[in-house]
Amino acid sequence: MIIEKEEELKNILEILLNCKKALKTENVVLMKEMSNRTIHSASIYKDPDSITIAVTVYALSKIIERKKYQQYKDWPSFFERFSKDIEKAIVHLEKRQFEQFRKDLYDIRKAANQLSGHLKRYIQDVFRKAMINKGSRIYEHGISLTETASLLGITTWELAEYVGMTGISDVDLSITMPIEERINLTKRLFEK
Repeated sequence: MIIEKEEELKNILEILLNCKKALKTENVVLMKEMSNRTIHSASIYKDPDSITIAVTVYALSKIIERKKYQQYKDWPSFFERFSKDIEKAIVHLEKRQFEQFRKDLYDIRKAANQLSGHLKRYIQDVFRKAMINKGSRIYEHGISLTETASLLGITTWELAEYVGMTGISDVDLSITMPIEERINLTKRLFEK
């Protein structure tokens, strides 16, 4: 796995440390930035660890952003649990205990299953939508819809529907500078 490479290990540690800090201050913007930072590695290496981190951090940012969740009685224990799981993930990653680190990330998602009622459904929905959102970003990096959906454990249909709504699939990467502008630029280069 790519996370076992020293450079990526440091990157993931920094992301998680920033996430921990952002959770304490409810800094949603920092959390989203950290999630976006992992998409590059996730796309290049098709690395499940990077994908899991991107989805988890993004989902947590969306959960923190929605203040109405804090009104539910289960909220304090849920918040405390995933905060501790982030801390445990950092410790296990620092010790290079990769399997335990992966379990800690899984436990964050599993914490939602222990909730009740509306909050449980809301949190599960946020994680599902986070997978689709991050899948669209991976697709944007040139990975096929089918492969991206497979990496995330979502259906190609879900991903295609979201990509279609965002307009990502409409971007024509072959569009360049108009011919006239290219000719003028070339002329200016050779005038000197």
